[in-house]
Amino acid sequence: MKNNREKTVIKTSIISICANLILVGFKTAVGLLSNSIAIISDAVNNLSDALSSIITIIGTKLAGKAPDRKHPYGYGRIEYITSLLVSAIVLYAGITAFVESIKKIITPEEVDYNITTLIILIAGIVVKFTLGLYVKKKGRAIKSDSLVASGADAFNDAILSISVLASAIIYMIFNVNLEAYVGALVSIFIIKAGIELIKESIDNVLDTRIESNLAKSIKKEILKEKDVKGAFDLVLNDYGPDKYLGSVHIEVNDTLTVADIDKISRRITKQVSEKYGVILHTIGVYSINTKDENIIETKKKVEKIVFSHQEILQMHGFYLDTKDKILNFDIIIDFKAKDRESIYQNIYDAVQKEFKDYKITITLDVDVSD
Repeated sequence: MKNNREKTVIKTSIISICANLILVGFKTAVGLLSNSIAIISDAVNNLSDALSSIITIIGTKLAGKAPDRKHPYGYGRIEYITSLLVSAIVLYAGITAFVESIKKIITPEEVDYNITTLIILIAGIVVKFTLGLYVKKKGRAIKSDSLVASGADAFNDAILSISVLASAIIYMIFNVNLEAYVGALVSIFIIKAGIELIKESIDNVLDTRIESNLAKSIKKEILKEKDVKGAFDLVLNDYGPDKYLGSVHIEVNDTLTVADIDKISRRITKQVSEKYGVILHTIGVYSINTKDENIIETKKKVEKIVFSHQEILQMHGFYLDTKDKILNFDIIIDFKAKDRESIYQNIYDAVQKEFKDYKITITLDVDVSD
């Protein structure tokens, strides 16, 4: 499956490179002959697309390297680094084209459009639309964000080429020269795309919040186990496209044996792996006290204190040892809260005041998943 994905990415990228290089050749020739900065900017855009596809191939090959002692989780994240390089190329191409367009606006030059120019521009638009459909379809089939993005970019390029075609037609009919302004407009779109790609690439490198639907679906799958009362602290580490390793805590009654919990954990791991392709390498356990009324009542008192703060999203992992006087639990405070540390301290002080004889430990968990 992995090899098929890699082959599809490489094959699709090669087709994209060939198509873009052909367009670069024709558009550069026409742009130079007609003295059109708009067409040259469009050619630069196609060249950046070709370079992007080359880097995508290199990134895919490197990302496919087998894990080793130094990198036990593999090289999947290299794809995100190559995406950052692609983004920088796109941004540079946009800025360069914009500067040249501004020069043409300040010092206008005559252009020379003809029927051949129009035919090449129309052919380029058709090629880009077709390429966009093909690349996007392949990207969705193998769940490749880079290919899907390339397909969407091809559609945007076709739309930009339409604006260049429109400026050429306006010049030929009305003798109104808009090509420098159109060139600047094309450049702005390229710059915008570059900035968005950089932001997305940096987010992938930094690792972002788990996609809400995926997190909820995995927790829902876990809760299908009849003995599991809650699923918390779901953490997924991204080691490349569609490669997640993670951990989760489950809440179960204290009446279960270690053997019972072992069976439950193995079933959960198997189901989540088969259904979502996510490897849960660690499943921690929170025990729910079902026997001691004193502990049950204490938990209710603590919950009342904690949830008196509207910024609290969750409380879990409650543990009370009446013999050694230990009280532990975890809380999650909304990121939107203005002063999370202050809220935490207020809760800690209130709980400590209520249970003076106990050693209190409150873990401030991170709100990493829905």
